[in-house]
Amino acid sequence: MESGIFVLVILVVAILLILMGVKTVSQGYNYTIERFGKYTRTLSPGLNIIIPFLDRVGSKLNMMERVMEVPSQEVITRDNAMVTVDGVAFFQVLDAAKATYEVNQLDIALLNLTMTNIRTVMGSMDLDQLLSQRDEINVKLLNVVDAAVHPWGVKITRIEIKDIAPPRDLVDAMARQMKAEREKRANILEAEGFRQAEILKAEGVKQAKILAAEAREREAQAEANATQMVSEAISKGNVQAINYFVAEKYMNVLSELAASSNQKVLMLPVEASSVIGAIAGIGDIAREAFGKDDKGGAKSKRGAVPTTR
Repeated sequence: MESGIFVLVILVVAILLILMGVKTVSQGYNYTIERFGKYTRTLSPGLNIIIPFLDRVGSKLNMMERVMEVPSQEVITRDNAMVTVDGVAFFQVLDAAKATYEVNQLDIALLNLTMTNIRTVMGSMDLDQLLSQRDEINVKLLNVVDAAVHPWGVKITRIEIKDIAPPRDLVDAMARQMKAEREKRANILEAEGFRQAEILKAEGVKQAKILAAEAREREAQAEANATQMVSEAISKGNVQAINYFVAEKYMNVLSELAASSNQKVLMLPVEASSVIGAIAGIGDIAREAFGKDDKGGAKSKRGAVPTTR
């Protein structure tokens, strides 16, 4: 009976020792093992065996990537502007032994290190740079913090600045500045439009004057040619040419009198019949000019037009 109890006790103790010596590690975690208080090895996910009473689990570390909220803090920029900044950081433990024994309270250390470097990096920049170069700030913070936590066996995968809040008076000042810039650009565009319109208008007036001058030049040339033809006809003794010249001037004067706003009644002089005869002389000149190509056909059909004197 006593031997049976002893065997039973031995079996229970053996089972307890086996249970104490077998450690199951979940996926995504690592356990550090200490023997008499000294680190010996790290248990990876799965089934692991340790020596009961000699080995014990020192710490259980999450090896998955984790997120850490960076609370809001005030930062003074290089141009003495006070801004409120918050962010978020992503990190992952790569070496469980270093993360356990190289630093105490890893999460608190990471948070304080990140907040300190945010003040350092952003404090070395102007306010305009903070608002316009957020990607550069994130990259610089990532490089600085990741290099600082490397001895702890931790990898910083990303740091993002979520919000940069300048004081209310700075926001109002920037809004007024932006409004002034927009109004300035609008005024410049409007002035440029007026300038182009005036240039086009001046070009149109200039072109119209050029065309009018060319028209007057052609008219003067035509009149000079006509005068030359009449002069040549007069030098040859053609009386109709003189009548044409006189009639043309007479008709021009009558046209000006008729177009005058003060002229209501137009009185023709008694000698108007001589003007009619001069007009008939114009017809004779035209027939003589075009009759050269007709080889005398027109003269055979019609007689000479009498000249009015």
